[in-house]
Amino acid sequence: MPGPIPQATAPTIVNPPALACDAHCHIFGPADRFPFSPTRTYTPPDSGIDRFELLQNRLGLERAVFVQASCHGVDNSAMVDAIQRGGGRYAGVAMIDGSFTDADLAHLHDSQVRGIRFNFVAHLGGAPDLDEFWELTHRVAALGWHIVLHLDAKDFTKYSGVLDAIPTSYIIDHMARVPASDGLEQEPFERLLERLATDDRCWVKISGAERLTDGRTAPYDDVVPFGRALVDCAPQRVLWGTDWPHPNLAVMPDEGELLDLLTAFAPDEATRNRILVDNPQVLYGFD
Repeated sequence: MPGPIPQATAPTIVNPPALACDAHCHIFGPADRFPFSPTRTYTPPDSGIDRFELLQNRLGLERAVFVQASCHGVDNSAMVDAIQRGGGRYAGVAMIDGSFTDADLAHLHDSQVRGIRFNFVAHLGGAPDLDEFWELTHRVAALGWHIVLHLDAKDFTKYSGVLDAIPTSYIIDHMARVPASDGLEQEPFERLLERLATDDRCWVKISGAERLTDGRTAPYDDVVPFGRALVDCAPQRVLWGTDWPHPNLAVMPDEGELLDLLTAFAPDEATRNRILVDNPQVLYGFD
């Protein structure tokens, strides 16, 4: 699996406001300190906190939300270490299972973890055990955490009943992974827009343009109508992130271009600032 490009370009259109947040990124390793899960479906190159902070400085961002990825399984150590390095500037979304005790959850909460993530996508192993899903969801809802769901577009409608029953706020990753080539009127995207408009528990990340685009390379113009429609629908419940270091991609994007793409999703500066600063603050309560 390739790693991210050595150095992103600095954004040329967006001038990030103070406290701007990359609300979807990952920490991988380094594997000699934080080994990958033996049951992982992919092995990424080391992409640790030191390298991430070089990217942050290049982009002009100050805050971040580290999202646990399946290659580390439910060992959240690399993510927690990265959060602690941030001195209040970082937060996290963990992956957990039924082995986690109340003390384990309290430790994660004290480490600025505010959500848990479930992968439903086929190439990452498919849907979790739903009995465990519900047990864990109710446990973390009691802590005021939210649920992050990584779904394939083809499965979005299938899990509408699950989304209806989640007892806390939930976030749909990467615009539900809808293929841009299928158009705005494809059923998964229409259902996503309906849910975002009618369910104030529902949030969405306008990330992953490099995954949705038909051409797989910048400038991702075919993804712009999707991002703009989501922002127009509920700007108060939209997050943006780089998805660095872009696991399971063959062609790596330039994160500076991804940040500049936000101006196409949200042409109004006040709305962009809301997405970059205010909305992450609501969910993660940064110091």
